Amino acid sequence: MLLSQYTPDLIECGCDEAGRGCLAGAVYAAAVILPKDYRNDRLNDSKQLTEHQRYELRETIERDALAWAVASVSAQEIDSTNILRASMHAMNLAIGQLNIQPELLLIDGNRFYNEGLIPYYTIVKGDGKYLSIAAASILAKTYRDDYMKQLHQQYPQYGWDANKGYPTAAHYAALAQYGPTPVHRMTFKLSKQPAK
Repeated sequence: MLLSQYTPDLIECGCDEAGRGCLAGAVYAAAVILPKDYRNDRLNDSKQLTEHQRYELRETIERDALAWAVASVSAQEIDSTNILRASMHAMNLAIGQLNIQPELLLIDGNRFYNEGLIPYYTIVKGDGKYLSIAAASILAKTYRDDYMKQLHQQYPQYGWDANKGYPTAAHYAALAQYGPTPVHRMTFKLSKQPAK
C-alpha cells in the first residue's frame, strides 16, 4: 500500500521524471501536491500500470490534486549538460510552476540538484512508496508519451508511437537505416545494439 504523506504537518510535493533512458526527445518531469490523507487504491508507479490505466489516472490526479505541473527539457539541452542534470532541471521547472508553494519535496531516486530553497528527501523507488510521487510519475509518463506520439507524426520511421524513443531493436534499426533526427540525443550511443 502506498503512503499518502512523509511528514503530515508539511505541504508535500511528489516529483518524478520520465524519459531519462531514451535515445530521442525531451525528458519530462512532474510535481504533484495531493490533499492530506489522500487515498486512491489504483494509484501506483506508472511502470506497473497499463497505458489505459495511466491515462485514466491522469484525469483523476489532475482533478484531485491541490496543485500539479509538468515541465520538460529538450534533447539539445540534455546534450549540452547531461541527462541527470537535465532531469533534475525539469523537476525544478515543474516545482516552480506550482500555484501552491510546497514545504517539502519528495524526489524519486537517490539524488537531486535543488535549484531552490525547499527542503527535500530523495526516496529510492519512491514511485512505489508514496502517492504523490506515483501521481507525478503518471503525469510525467503520459505527457511525455503524448509528446513522442506527436513527434512520431514527423518521423514515423522510428516507431516512436510504440517505443516512445527508448532503445529498442526497431529504434536502433531505424537509426542504422536513416540516421539520427534533430531530436535525437547526440551524446547517447545511437548505434549500440540492445542487449540480448
